[in-house]
Order: sequence, then structure tokens, then C-alpha cells
Amino acid sequence: MPYELQELAAISGMPGLYRLVRAARHGVLVESLDEKASRTLAPARNKVSLLSEISIYTQDPEQTVPLTDVFERIYQKHGAAAPVTGKSSEGDLTDFMTGIIPDYDRERVYLSDIKKVANWFGIVSKHRPYQAAAAPEAAAAGDEAPAEAPAAAKAKRKPAKTDVPSADEPLSTGGVIGAADAAPTAPGNPEAAAPAKKSRKKAE
Repeated sequence: MPYELQELAAISGMPGLYRLVRAARHGVLVESLDEKASRTLAPARNKVSLLSEISIYTQDPEQTVPLTDVFERIYQKHGAAAPVTGKSSEGDLTDFMTGIIPDYDRERVYLSDIKKVANWFGIVSKHRPYQAAAAPEAAAAGDEAPAEAPAAAKAKRKPAKTDVPSADEPLSTGGVIGAADAAPTAPGNPEAAAPAKKSRKKAE
């Protein structure tokens, strides 16, 4: 995973991004993801959207791109500094998103969503170092058998089994990205309120 997003969240009514510290009696204690790293209490009434649970709609209704993968694509294409910010022109922002996700859904992913992706990437890449995927370790430990062990026993040895986390867990369909803004309700709007479903999380 290039950028660790599990503890990072966007909170409605609070600018920027935050690291979740712990649950509190009347909300969540959070730490701002900036130079100050100041701690504050996010009230329970504020919506907390974990970045690790946010995805982007594509033109395939059955497929979305998790924000972690989006950030990986941005890094591989542009490095730690995205070519756009939330203040860039509409054309630059749409070209940027097209370069990252060519088949993103133009009807359900709004300009405000793209601005958030650009802003969030800028914050995360500045305060969280990029972590390259770990190279698989060479299984050299089992290559040599004790001198007294017969060759047949050596041949029966099996390489250590590597457990890989499942990548097919249910993810948000992208709606959470726009949940922090009070956008007008429209069909298919990822920012619109919709009843939660078990198979997919959608924005409220």
C-alpha cells in the first residue's frame, strides 16, 4: 500500500484531513494532518469519512477505484506533487482525472470530487511518506539442509507460505467523497443521501 490511509479521515465542517486518535465520550479525538498536528474533538454530529473506505465511480456500475489505488496512480504518473490543486481550472482538473482514471464516470463524479482528490493527495503526500510495495523475500532459509540430514528429507521441504490480505473487500462506491459538502440532491449524485446497502457503502 503506497499511502497508509486507514487512520486518516475527512470530517464534515472541519477543513483539511485528520488522523483518528481515539473515540471519546462525545465524539472522536483527532489530530490535524499538518505541521501543527493539533488535537481536537470532532463532535459526534460531524460525519467522519475514512479515506480508506472511499472509492471513485467508473463507467462500469460494478466497479470502483479505491482512493488508495487512485493515490498510487497519481504518484506513479506525477510523483509526490500532483499537477493540479482545488484551485485549478475545470479543464485541468478533468484532464487530470482522465489521466488517472480514463473510464471514470463523468456523470457521478463531480468537479468538487476531483478537487477533493487533488487536495487530499497533496496533504497526504506531504505528511505521509510514500511506501513502495515490499519486495518478496527470497526463501533462502530452507535451501540448505543440515549435514546429517538425508537428501530425501531436504527435497520434501516446502517453501514458507505467504499470506496476502484479500483485496476484494466491499468498498464505498465513491459517494463518500462528496459527503462533506451540501450539494443538491440529484439521481446518481455521489454526494446525495441514499439508504445504506449491505453489499456497498453509499454516501449518506
